[in-house]
Amino acid sequence: MLKPEEYFAPLPPEDRDTEFIAVETRSFGRNVWDSFSKNRLALLGLVCLALIVLTALIGPLLTPYPYDGMDALARNQGSSAAHLFGTDQMGRDIFTRVLYGTRVSLMVGFASTALNLVIGVLYGGIAGYVGGRTDMIMMRIVDVIYAVPAMIYMILLMLIFGSNVYSVMLGICINGWVNMARIVRSQVMSLKEQEFAVAAFVIGADRRRILFRHLLLNCLGPVIVTVTLMIPQAIFTEAFLSFIGIGISAPMASLGTLAQDAKMLMNVYPMQMVWPVLMICIVIFSLNFIAEGLETALDPRGRRP
Repeated sequence: MLKPEEYFAPLPPEDRDTEFIAVETRSFGRNVWDSFSKNRLALLGLVCLALIVLTALIGPLLTPYPYDGMDALARNQGSSAAHLFGTDQMGRDIFTRVLYGTRVSLMVGFASTALNLVIGVLYGGIAGYVGGRTDMIMMRIVDVIYAVPAMIYMILLMLIFGSNVYSVMLGICINGWVNMARIVRSQVMSLKEQEFAVAAFVIGADRRRILFRHLLLNCLGPVIVTVTLMIPQAIFTEAFLSFIGIGISAPMASLGTLAQDAKMLMNVYPMQMVWPVLMICIVIFSLNFIAEGLETALDPRGRRP
């Protein structure tokens, strides 16, 4: 009969790592970034948006002209060394006004989206987790708010509070959170029945901890994608309101206001219309590319190896 040491013999040192498989440990954020960076359009959109935000923040500090400064002797001039984008009918530097307008439009887009995010996530999370009659009442309120066109809310607010940035942001936020609430509610309702949520309840976690620490954190994927789509929608809404004359009023400059000022002279000086519209298009396309990249990166089934 063979002894145990004859069945099992230690491997020599040079053969101990022959079957070792090295796997790099990566976090969820690293996996998302690796997948996102492979999408060239999404990466291009991120770079363009970063450059636009940086230019909008520090660009006005580098120009010698104020956004409302007028020069009667330099009206409707074309592009030159003194005025990169030319001047408008009041003699104001269009390049400076485009930078200020981009800052205002981005502020409206990001701030209103942040408010919609907070309201929608809290409202939808509570409705989906509590369920029952509470969920039914809360969602019927959502249906009533959604039934009224958003433009009516915005026009009424403009009449009450005047045409300013805060009225536009409030008008966008009145029913802008509805879609976010519906998405979060559906996600929470499907997640609260899964094993990890039931296990957290069994070990004694309270309802608030389960909702905020377990359920809402697992909704981040759809929430982030929805947020990146809400920002360009808010920017376009502000631009549209300003273009038809009920948005932000002069002398405050937004991209929609600049387009509205230039439409009267569009046949004579078309470039005054081109610059703000071009900036709106670049911002919206950049955010849409980022949203598409995040949608693929946050979905494990859509990630490329």
